[in-house]
Amino acid sequence: MALTDPDKPLTVSQLNHQVKFLLETQYPAIPVLGELSNVARPASGHMYFTLKDKGAQVRCALFKSTLSRSRYKPKEGDQVLLRGRVSLYEGRGDYQIIVSSIQPQGEGALQAAFFQLKEKLEREGLFAPEHKQPLPSRIRRIGVITSRTGAALHDILTVLERRYPAMEVILYPVAVQGNEAPPQIIAAIETANRLKQVDALIVGRGGGSLEDLWSFNDEGVARAIHASDLPIVSAVGHEVDVSISDFVADVRAATPSQAAELVSPDQADLYRALQIREERLIRAWRAQYTHWQRTLDHARQRLRDPGTLLREWQQRLDERQSRLHRAFTVGQQQRRERFRNLQDRLKRVSPVNRLKADRKQLDSLKVRLKRTGPQQTRPHRQRLQALIGKLNALSPLNTLERGYSITRDEHGNVIQRADDLKPGDKITSILRDGQVISQVERIE
Repeated sequence: MALTDPDKPLTVSQLNHQVKFLLETQYPAIPVLGELSNVARPASGHMYFTLKDKGAQVRCALFKSTLSRSRYKPKEGDQVLLRGRVSLYEGRGDYQIIVSSIQPQGEGALQAAFFQLKEKLEREGLFAPEHKQPLPSRIRRIGVITSRTGAALHDILTVLERRYPAMEVILYPVAVQGNEAPPQIIAAIETANRLKQVDALIVGRGGGSLEDLWSFNDEGVARAIHASDLPIVSAVGHEVDVSISDFVADVRAATPSQAAELVSPDQADLYRALQIREERLIRAWRAQYTHWQRTLDHARQRLRDPGTLLREWQQRLDERQSRLHRAFTVGQQQRRERFRNLQDRLKRVSPVNRLKADRKQLDSLKVRLKRTGPQQTRPHRQRLQALIGKLNALSPLNTLERGYSITRDEHGNVIQRADDLKPGDKITSILRDGQVISQVERIE
């Protein structure tokens, strides 16, 4: 397309059309690196987003036909490598890239590193079944190594609250992505093993990209998990996510929620087991009662004629029936009382009650700090004021204020005797508001 006469005015449409032609003819399909932001996918199925780096940004359009052929589904914040042609959206005059292919940047290299480390650790035997520890049959206290603010911790606590509120949880907060994450995870595992405060550990985080989960593919983290004396449940990402930590851990959970289920009994199951035992005890008492009833019938048949003996046996039977009834009633009451006690104990160990007590203690400590803080600092302030007074009393500046001066020779030494000078020497006299330089004419 030939450009029009520069002196001839163009309509906006003509200008945009010519610019679009120049862009599309001068720039073939080119690769571009950047981060996705402002990702939008309207009902048409097309995707529009901004590709940016630290210094600039450009709008991009990824049409439905191209998107349907790609296994990778772009999302906000991804680092990508795309290929496309430079164009112009004539309706708005916006410069943009029409994307022909897109893939996550660096994921191929991460995958290669993942398989390389997996093969290395597998050859060393870190994944061998004989190194796996079974989880304790009853876990009273569980340690969780994850982010304090992540979804994984929320999911774990939610499941434990539903299944077994009596279980204590100790959090070892760490970063779960970035360069600082692996050292913090390793340190948390070593700390938990050293303190021995918990019966087992859950190590993990919520879902994310391969790069987000990479801290759990770190060799140091894998070796720390393998060296742990405490059983470790790996709970990294979603069910489809697999990490090196999953292979080396004693137990692998598909999600953090499933990890919480693996380490906790279901209080509903415990309640059902208690009911079953109660029913068994009732059946045993009824069987015993039936046995005594049959014994009574048999005795009645044998002692049909002697009336006195029959009355005696009848009296004994009544006593035994009464004792049996009382024992059965007392047993039922004891079992009910025990069940109520168990319910009360479950309520007392609830994390909600402990949190209220901790908050009350914190408020008390705040009040004590406000009350005792000024008392602690008052003696130090008084001592400081006294020292300032002494310092001012000894300061040579106060001497100058009273009309005296300090005399020094050419080398800065203080002159204390007349013998220290000779005619022709230069001296400096320091006064309150300055200094005077003089020359010695004679010495008397």
